[in-house]
Amino acid sequence: MSRQMTFTLACAVVLSALGPGVAGYLSARLEAIRTAERNLHALRARLDVRQARDVRPVSFPLPCLRTPMTPRIQQVPATALGDRRPTRHRHREAAPLVPESWRRAASGAQRPVIAGTAR
Repeated sequence: MSRQMTFTLACAVVLSALGPGVAGYLSARLEAIRTAERNLHALRARLDVRQARDVRPVSFPLPCLRTPMTPRIQQVPATALGDRRPTRHRHREAAPLVPESWRRAASGAQRPVIAGTAR
């Protein structure tokens, strides 16, 4: 056999294997696109139904005869509140950080000198 005939047969074998593979790949891609389109149309239909259910009329069929009164804010003098402080700071006042006995002991005693820090 000549080289040209061998090359032609090799190309025919490769193309005979490649042709159905490419055709299968393309048909699978097209099927995936069709499935995605069907899903998209189904989701749009569900969304349209949901939005149609939530639609309310913008205007009322009858005009409003009377508008409700607006609530009035009562002006209370500051003295009526008493001597209350904000509740978020109460926990700081309830328990001091340092016990009173430690403060008394620290006020009468001298500070200890740490080695190497004397002036």
